[in-house]
Amino acid sequence: MKPAELDELLTAPAEPPLRDALRRLSPRALDALIVEALFAAEEGWRQVVVDRVTALAAQQPDQGRPVIAAYITATELRTPDGMCVGWSPRIAAFANTDGAPDLAHSTTTVAFVPAGEESLAEEADGDAELTQALRRLAALDPPGHEDVLHVYLPARLVTHLKP
Repeated sequence: MKPAELDELLTAPAEPPLRDALRRLSPRALDALIVEALFAAEEGWRQVVVDRVTALAAQQPDQGRPVIAAYITATELRTPDGMCVGWSPRIAAFANTDGAPDLAHSTTTVAFVPAGEESLAEEADGDAELTQALRRLAALDPPGHEDVLHVYLPARLVTHLKP
């Protein structure tokens, strides 16, 4: 089976072949599959973030030095269930060195998005792919108000930094 065919099959889990295969697995095997799937999903979304940040960095003036890192701060969203903290799709800072810029909580931007208006906020941010990847990463590894997401482009690494 080609990767594209497998991808198509896996994105439609209600399809009979996949559903039947999963039903044949033992609970222990299903638990192991869930753990591996979560790790793979997190890594997949991290790579989407790296790709999008790389594209954004390519649009920045390099001033003779390439952008090697980006920092993304947390934002607070109002959802129908209340307030939650997620990653902001806005890049807080680009850096040309390994040293992190000062992203103290007092200087970060917290945007309140009213319930039901999330799509308007995403349109304003202008990068739906980055927004989706950051939302999925926040669901897998929830950030705190002062946390920072460090995107190191040369090694294609995304690290969740807690103060």
